[in-house]
Amino acid sequence: MTLFLLVRHAPHALQGEALVGRQPGVGLDPGQRWRAEALADALAGLGVDAIQSSPRDRALATADILAGHLRLPVETVPDLDEIDFGAWTGSRFEALAPDPDWRRWNDWRTGGRPPGGEEMAAVQLRMVTHMKRTWERWPEGTVLLVGHGDPIRAALAHWLGLPLDLIQRLEVSPAGLSRVELRPWGPRVLSVNETFGGVSGAGAAA
Repeated sequence: MTLFLLVRHAPHALQGEALVGRQPGVGLDPGQRWRAEALADALAGLGVDAIQSSPRDRALATADILAGHLRLPVETVPDLDEIDFGAWTGSRFEALAPDPDWRRWNDWRTGGRPPGGEEMAAVQLRMVTHMKRTWERWPEGTVLLVGHGDPIRAALAHWLGLPLDLIQRLEVSPAGLSRVELRPWGPRVLSVNETFGGVSGAGAAA
């Protein structure tokens, strides 16, 4: 049995204002780093065997905070990356709001696609495939994956048997933790969006 700890990065400075996606140079909001610290305290004693992270700066910064507490190295994994939002990357949410393609994407994930970007099904496939390969690598271990809201939602949806068009029903907050077990006799989702340090609630995409 492998226990996966799926962690969304802590908030960045443009949280709720812009779809930063894979835009380079977007680190954590200095005033919100405590959320990652609170999560690190909560993970102490769980016996984590490995930490893997998306290559985005905000994810790596979160992973580094966790790694400092857990005394483990961080492995950068492209399959944990944020969605490629193509031409939408870096756009303000208020500018995207009138775009019918943006509304379609949010209302019907399998019927839309970011212009020049990545389909939701492809995001789910790379996340789930990576988790299965990691299960083979650590068949009896605990692996912490640091990534992004919608890719984590897509992975959870797969293990829950939830259609991709309904993933917005799953809350995945910044610095939120979800737990998934992969076992020879089937997966189990143990928790979704645990939060620590007295915070909870939504965080906008990316």
